[in-house]
Amino acid sequence: MVPDKGIFIVADGMGGHAAGEVASEMAVRVIAREIGSLQGLSDEQVAERMRLSIRAANGAIFERTLTEHDKRGMGTTVTGLTLFSNRFLIGQVGDSRAYLLRDGKLTQVTKDHSYVQEQVDAGYLTPEQARTHPYSNVITRCVGANADVMPDVYVGSVRPGDLFLLASDGLTGMLEDPQLAEIMKSAREPQEQVDALIDDANRHGGLDNITAIMVRIDQVDASAGGRDTEANTLPG
Repeated sequence: MVPDKGIFIVADGMGGHAAGEVASEMAVRVIAREIGSLQGLSDEQVAERMRLSIRAANGAIFERTLTEHDKRGMGTTVTGLTLFSNRFLIGQVGDSRAYLLRDGKLTQVTKDHSYVQEQVDAGYLTPEQARTHPYSNVITRCVGANADVMPDVYVGSVRPGDLFLLASDGLTGMLEDPQLAEIMKSAREPQEQVDALIDDANRHGGLDNITAIMVRIDQVDASAGGRDTEANTLPG
């Protein structure tokens, strides 16, 4: 988290404990550095900055897998949120998710890059079947596995009271969306809500490492102007 720059990133590493930890740390560090200042940029310019930042992280991680034998096969998911000029933009690769709670309604902003999501999209599985499928943890896109990667990008306006949740599948694999919403709607501070989400996920099995960030929008600069209020996907 780099709150003064409006940058929040969740990265869930893979490839063995040590290698996964390296990949996720590299991704967070490179992306936060490469995004830089977004002042005065348009949605399309910020989207391109996010894509280039994630691709830079991908290149650095992939290069390391080629030169260090014990790092072969490592990679990481990335879900990055950046806030700028009363707007939000999310860049995503993998199955870590971004949610938005607005006016009491919880929406999953991102779409998983996973085998089961592809099966759901094709009509072969229902969302309920996907949750318990033996391949539910198989992702189809990650940062660092190949020479290049193309992130998905989502953009929209922020409103006072908006609550964003970024989370690894260690959380979302244990809790259904209504359970997430119940805790996010509670009159608690974001840190207390994160603690409650993690406690709940552990009570439901806690089968994987859990990373979660909660970002609450308390105030929006009205002078910045506004456009759409829904999250839209920008073409890559």
